[in-house]
Parts: sequence; C-alpha cells; structure tokens
Amino acid sequence: MADNLSDTAENRSLDWLMGTATTAPTLPLKVALVTANGSDSAAGTEVTGGSYVRKNLTVGAAASGATSNTADIVWTGMPAGTIVGVEIWDSAGSPVRWWRGPLAASRTLASGDEARFPAGTLTFAQA
Repeated sequence: MADNLSDTAENRSLDWLMGTATTAPTLPLKVALVTANGSDSAAGTEVTGGSYVRKNLTVGAAASGATSNTADIVWTGMPAGTIVGVEIWDSAGSPVRWWRGPLAASRTLASGDEARFPAGTLTFAQA
C-alpha cells in the first residue's frame, strides 16, 4: 500500500517533519476491513456484522521506506461479503484514519468464515 496516506495523515506527517506539530497516532493502530474502498479524503465502507471488530496492528521498524505487519491478523465469525481493501485507524476517542489501500485480490467470505493476513502480508511504504 504505497503512498496511500489519508489527507489527514499527509498533513500531520508534514507538520511533524517541519516541526510545526507533534501530533502522532493514538496507539494501538487498528486494521479495518472494507467492502468498498475509500479515497484520501473519504473512508471506505467498513465491514459490519458477525463477530467483526477492528484488529490491532503491530509493525516492525521501517527499512528502505517500508514496513509490514509482524503478527498474523485474524478475524473469525465474519459476515458474508467481499472484502476489497483495508484501512488503518488509530485508537483516539474520535479515531483518525491514517492509511488505506485496496487488496491485490478481493476476498469473498461466507457467513462464519475467517479472514486472515499472515505476518508480512500487509506492507506500508512511502513513495
């Protein structure tokens, strides 16, 4: 998911790099699954139903401008539907969407299925 920062994340990153603000995401970061992808300025359509909830994201230190999830991310008891992308949100009282991106291939799930992203499969890079 290269260069898929939300507009908010782009602005906050620039503010931090230029020393005009120190606003960082409220941890832990959370992975949300979407059935319709959003844009830099608008969130996608998040999965609802079943046992779905956003899952914690852990990543390693960036190298060569990229990082990835260091642990499997697993959802069980999913509702039926097609997942087309993911979004990364923080845990603020009013959560902020930081990143978004389409999956390389959509995943169609039946009710009760599991969705899994093994360690290393969600990569994040800045172009």
